[in-house]
Amino acid sequence: MQKTIKKAVGVSGVGLHTGCEVSLELLPAPVDTGIVFRRLDLQGFQIEAQRRWVSRVVLATTLMKRGVMLSTVEHLLSAIYGSGIDNIFIDIDSLEVPILDGSSLPFVEMLEKSGIEEQESERKLLVVEKTIRLEEKEKFISIEPHPSFRISYEIDFDHPAIGRQKLDLEMSPANYASEIAPARTFGFFAEVEDLLKKGLIRGGSFDNAVVLGDEGVMNGELRVPDEFVRHKVLDLIGDISLCGYHLAGHVKAYRAGHSLHTNLATEITRNRSFVRTVKESELLRVPAVVNQ
Repeated sequence: MQKTIKKAVGVSGVGLHTGCEVSLELLPAPVDTGIVFRRLDLQGFQIEAQRRWVSRVVLATTLMKRGVMLSTVEHLLSAIYGSGIDNIFIDIDSLEVPILDGSSLPFVEMLEKSGIEEQESERKLLVVEKTIRLEEKEKFISIEPHPSFRISYEIDFDHPAIGRQKLDLEMSPANYASEIAPARTFGFFAEVEDLLKKGLIRGGSFDNAVVLGDEGVMNGELRVPDEFVRHKVLDLIGDISLCGYHLAGHVKAYRAGHSLHTNLATEITRNRSFVRTVKESELLRVPAVVNQ
């Protein structure tokens, strides 16, 4: 069944790139609404969380509809999608979602505080029937047939604190909350000055990101040794949610980022010969497909 939250819940913080103070409130939404942002500072202008509104993917995922922008949406979308929610309104009074602690855990805790309830309409899923694969030089991302939602992600950074990390995880709300949500975004101290000159990370701090110096982490201990690849999975889930449906398929990624993530969401929604819309109750009755 489709799901929404039980009651409104809010938070305030600062935007990672704009540095602007922002307040955000999550509210229940009727069946078949999807995930919808409402810019309260612009008379409630609505921006649906859909791939067609993605305008920029540099260090964050930005939506733009009819000239109205909303930036750094991926952590919040990841929490909503990872928690199994279908319908929700997101009221926000500025142009960037607050970064909070750099993970999606605060958003998951907000959803849990509100409570999640089933609605009187069945969920539809996109079931992958043929493999979709995208490549960008040595990077790639793909999705192939699988009976549930699974992610296998690998990263490889030439840095002593990161190196090569892999994660393979069958996704569920419980797995998401414990294994993915706590992983924080990360960045390199050597790049800070250049990013500031470009008008980015104005709200960045040691409190909302894992900051890496030449030899290691500069601001405390990692939450888990492979926090970096877990955060990449977190970003992927937020970006893939822009396809507008919960998925049954196995995503595999190597050194991918927001661009490949959102491009995959586009291919999933455009190439309907590769996917099939199925009611949740029918999922177990879908016949096995040949991976082509």
